Amino acid sequence: METSDFFDEGDLVAVLTTQPLDRLLDYKAPEGGCALGAFVEVPLGPRKVIGVVWGKGRGDYDYAKIRSVIRVLDAAPMREEMRLFLTRAADYTLTPMPAMLRLATRAPGLGDPPSMRKIYRLGSSMPDRLTDARARVLQVLRDYGGLSFTLKELAEQAGVTTSVVKGLVKLSAVAEEDSPRDLPYPHLDSDHASKDLTTDQATCADALRASIRTDDYGTTLLKGVTGSGKTEVYLEAVAECLRQRRQALVLLPEIALTSEFLTRVQDRFGAQPAEWHSGVTMTERRRAWKMVGQGAAQLVVGARSALFLPYQNLGLVVVDEEHDTSYKQEDGVLYNARDMAVLRASILGAQVILASATPSLETWANAEAGKYNRLELTSRFGSSMLPDMRAIDMRDETLPSDRWISDTLQKAVQTRLDQGEQALLFINRRGYAPITLCRACGHQIGCDHCDARMVEHRFQKRLMCHQCGETKPIPKICPNCGAEDRLAAVGPGVERLTEEATKLFPDARIATLSSDLYGSARALKAQIEEIANGGADLIIGTQLVAKGHNFKNLTLVGVIDADLGLQGSDLRAAERTFQLMRQVSGRAGRADKPGQALLQTYQPDHPVIRAILSGDEEDFWRAEASERRHAAVPPYGRMAGIVLSSPDIQEVFDFGNEMARNDGPLRQVNAQLFGPAPAPIARVRGRHRVRLLVKADKSVPLQAALSRWVAQFKQPNNLRLTIDIDPQSFY
Repeated sequence: METSDFFDEGDLVAVLTTQPLDRLLDYKAPEGGCALGAFVEVPLGPRKVIGVVWGKGRGDYDYAKIRSVIRVLDAAPMREEMRLFLTRAADYTLTPMPAMLRLATRAPGLGDPPSMRKIYRLGSSMPDRLTDARARVLQVLRDYGGLSFTLKELAEQAGVTTSVVKGLVKLSAVAEEDSPRDLPYPHLDSDHASKDLTTDQATCADALRASIRTDDYGTTLLKGVTGSGKTEVYLEAVAECLRQRRQALVLLPEIALTSEFLTRVQDRFGAQPAEWHSGVTMTERRRAWKMVGQGAAQLVVGARSALFLPYQNLGLVVVDEEHDTSYKQEDGVLYNARDMAVLRASILGAQVILASATPSLETWANAEAGKYNRLELTSRFGSSMLPDMRAIDMRDETLPSDRWISDTLQKAVQTRLDQGEQALLFINRRGYAPITLCRACGHQIGCDHCDARMVEHRFQKRLMCHQCGETKPIPKICPNCGAEDRLAAVGPGVERLTEEATKLFPDARIATLSSDLYGSARALKAQIEEIANGGADLIIGTQLVAKGHNFKNLTLVGVIDADLGLQGSDLRAAERTFQLMRQVSGRAGRADKPGQALLQTYQPDHPVIRAILSGDEEDFWRAEASERRHAAVPPYGRMAGIVLSSPDIQEVFDFGNEMARNDGPLRQVNAQLFGPAPAPIARVRGRHRVRLLVKADKSVPLQAALSRWVAQFKQPNNLRLTIDIDPQSFY
């Protein structure tokens, strides 16, 4: 380590803490000194907080009054590239550095000393009396080739009580040892069991392996129709990364996808990788954070926040389903994981693979411009074929007001069920009904804290606000006029569709897939596995079902309301509808049986619906790109959303108007300012919301102009100001 990277005891060091402060704090290096990037515990007032040594202290304060670092934590120091990544991400998203550091330290117990646990392995002797129970314990230890177990794990594997194991310990037949609680992850064998690839797959895999071997930065769009085997291709890139002794990260958009993916990883590499998402235990999160930092986790599979783990030698980031909106963090630090993956890889000299059947327009445009490489899989793997896609013109259907499954779709579903195949009905609405209306006075039941209608969740017997999560019992009496038994559910949600399907298909085993119906990620995974193994005939699902699940016996997809996403003024409405419809339709016919997708629509001649049915994706992207370019909006222009919120509606509008009147820094770079205006959802959790929108040319240094503009104003105590660079939603 160079001298400049280490501070001796008493040297002044600048520490970035996780506390909401606008500066680095000076401390004296502790006894034994500390390295640049060291994770440390420091005093802040009466508290002890975690921070990182960010550099040399400023020394502009009385040295005698400066306090010392309490201790250096047992964690690998933060590398220079990680400090640069956090700094550049903060500059891009206009996020305070302490908030970025909190993203990078989101593991429990980082300040705890190393802890130990008891583990058990084969001992040095044999017991004089070998009962069946004792024999099973010893056989398990032999079968696993000397691997160690916890007491509970060994007892469960052998089917005995823990007292049997402890008895063998006393006889020295089983050895009991102390071991660190956070153990390295099993070794992944890059040559364990690679699959036979098609010609297309092999060509793409060879190109990705070659890019990994360059040790340079590069981003590749891996575009392939649903079911074409993109996963097998990018796992070969992961294998090459492991051969180069570098770490790899695979980002998935949905926890429910993790279980099936982990099985594929184990089949390919012979062991499980590290996991990082909200579905893992706090113990596992701490283990993953520490082992990643020590280089003892070769592969991480995780959610967007896995980008902020302390990798020692990251060589590859895969963003699977890169178009998915869940990669955009919409609260706290506002960032897009796809863009941050590219940023981190560019700093490291690593490779990025953006995999999707329906890429985002931003990614498509970068590939068209030559900034990203592009590889394409044009056919499905094996004997499976792309589904036949057709529209059901709802103008020709005669449905009663309380039904949403057309006669045409009903007959198609029944035919598949009669053939012993699975069918899926898709509607992108959670709950039973989006509106509860009083037929006496017309009142719609809204949230007490938000400017939003409450959604009926009949399975849970509650009304729920999908903005703040507030729930209340379904009332019997109208809260506005007091009328009894006049409240009616209006419109369909996934639960109401299940109710209708139960009547239409009484003999079918029906499974409803919606994220709010499962108490844990584990329960949701179990349901998906049961469906994949033939545990349901008819699946009713929300957007959750569009994401990568492989139901081999599913041959029909029916979309209840293909027009739903085309409503509103969102500039990405057409793109998202196109992606969602193509993705959910791609669930059909993924094995050897032909599939079909039927889209119920009142607008069969809409350009987006026509593009979905024609399958001419490139034509759709070119047309969408032309419209965006003409309007000078992303990806051919820059945008930033500013949301002001306050409990006081007058205060928030006054502040918004003051910002609009003093927009000189924006006009200096020819940026346009729109607003202030009430946000589409004008009140959330009791706070009134006002939006401003900034639009600028792509070449404009927008962040610098925004910083100068916002710095002019002193915010009232109760007012919050949030800046969203490259906004994905406009609520």
